[in-house]
Amino acid sequence: MKDFAALFTALDQTTKTSVKTAALTEYLAAAREEDRVWTIALLSGRRPRRAITTTKLREWAAERAGIPLWLFEACYPVVGDLSETIALVLPEPETRIERSLSDWIATLRALDKADEAERKETILAAWNGLPPTERFVFNKLITGGWRMGVSQKLMTRALAKATGIDDAELTHRLMGDWTPDSVSWDSLIEAPDPTADLSRPYPFYLAYQLEQEPHELGPVNDWLAERKWDGIRGQLILREGERYLWSRGEDLMTDRFPEFAQLVDFLPSGTVIDGEVLAYDHAADAPLSFNKLQARIGRKTVPKKLLTEAPVILMAYDLLEWHGADLRQAPLAERRATLESAIEALPPELPIRISPRVEAKDWDGLAQARAISRDIGAEGLMLKRLNAPYLAGRKKGDWWKWKVDPLTIDAVMIYAQAGSGRRATLYTDFTFAVWNGNDLVPFTKAYSGLTDAEFRQITAWVRKNTTDRFGPVRAVTPHHVFEIAFEGIQPSPRHKSGVALRFPRIARWRKDKPLQEANTLDDLNQMLEIYG
Repeated sequence: MKDFAALFTALDQTTKTSVKTAALTEYLAAAREEDRVWTIALLSGRRPRRAITTTKLREWAAERAGIPLWLFEACYPVVGDLSETIALVLPEPETRIERSLSDWIATLRALDKADEAERKETILAAWNGLPPTERFVFNKLITGGWRMGVSQKLMTRALAKATGIDDAELTHRLMGDWTPDSVSWDSLIEAPDPTADLSRPYPFYLAYQLEQEPHELGPVNDWLAERKWDGIRGQLILREGERYLWSRGEDLMTDRFPEFAQLVDFLPSGTVIDGEVLAYDHAADAPLSFNKLQARIGRKTVPKKLLTEAPVILMAYDLLEWHGADLRQAPLAERRATLESAIEALPPELPIRISPRVEAKDWDGLAQARAISRDIGAEGLMLKRLNAPYLAGRKKGDWWKWKVDPLTIDAVMIYAQAGSGRRATLYTDFTFAVWNGNDLVPFTKAYSGLTDAEFRQITAWVRKNTTDRFGPVRAVTPHHVFEIAFEGIQPSPRHKSGVALRFPRIARWRKDKPLQEANTLDDLNQMLEIYG
């Protein structure tokens, strides 16, 4: 644990990628194999299940520190992190416990089946035997609140330097449905056959938002343009008579979409297709709104009624594997031609379509096609260079998102809440409302889009204009108008306004607009009729 805590400290104390990479490389080269596997798991989102509630942790920490719970609760929002708050209020340890990262994780996982008394005894003993930094990291293992500033890409780069294995190869090995219980360091990292797991997907290729004028990309004929659909990006894997469907976030969602089972009988073993899972109206031959698809997200099994109400297809973008051969280094034009031939040969009733090409003679023509995106349920266009390979991760140059401008509405801030981490002393999370007659009706929350200077400015204002308190939430005098940007709108009976926004964020602070000129609930409902 001492070495892992030192790594955590080194990563937490710098924003320089080179320093983070060096620290992680050194750790991965020297740590115990079990600890290395758990470190990779923690940094890639594979965290142990939480065995103890944060409520109990706060109670036990206050008791051990000899302070009333209300005082602990008052300290928590000031510090901004529960694990750090606990580590700070506890007295100095009376003993010294030396155990490895994997040993501590095994101890915490064993508490799953323990009663409350045993859980408390184990946690108090650990707090009493660990110095402050290790105690802080131990608390992080319990709460799962990891924020180490290490991306998957950075972690893979460090692992490549520690092992001498190529970055792209390691990225592929770390994909899939593995846990530290199901792999060893050798089988995960050093085994000669990284494709032994039939379900393993390829790393997704991700695009950046277009930063320049499209004509600066060169001749339009060098590019494939297609619609950017609003669904779930996924990889469909067909190998040895089995199917697997992975989301971009590495969530195995095969059972949620049983429609794709029939494709096993029509496509060859060793087929991997990159595409978008869309709710689909077969009669109209058009995608349905994301709201329809959302009803199926998070379900492990799907009832027949929902299969009928929200049928899905895979809108196929790319072919990554064909008859077991990895096609990712072939030019997109070749991969696309093979994919088109494969799908054209399938019965039309199967739940798969080729993503249509958007044809145009020039960039102005594509701009016109982009302008109608929202009318047909798309978010804009994707631009992909025809001679480009399929890379891993987010790269600039060959793939671009050319999205339509977001929807916007002007709203009034009525509640504010402090952030967490480095923004724990600032009010950064806001609730916004629109007018309904003479009343302000809350309809969304947003917490991104302002600069640090603006957050400090609004924080000072909130402290002077708080009218009521509800735990950490502050009601404020209605005064400030903000422009809220969002990607979509849908009906929501759970919200007082009757609507819910997709990806809301603050576009700008409308200091030029008076309170009375903010938008109304009627304006939202009109948007709902058009875009919902």
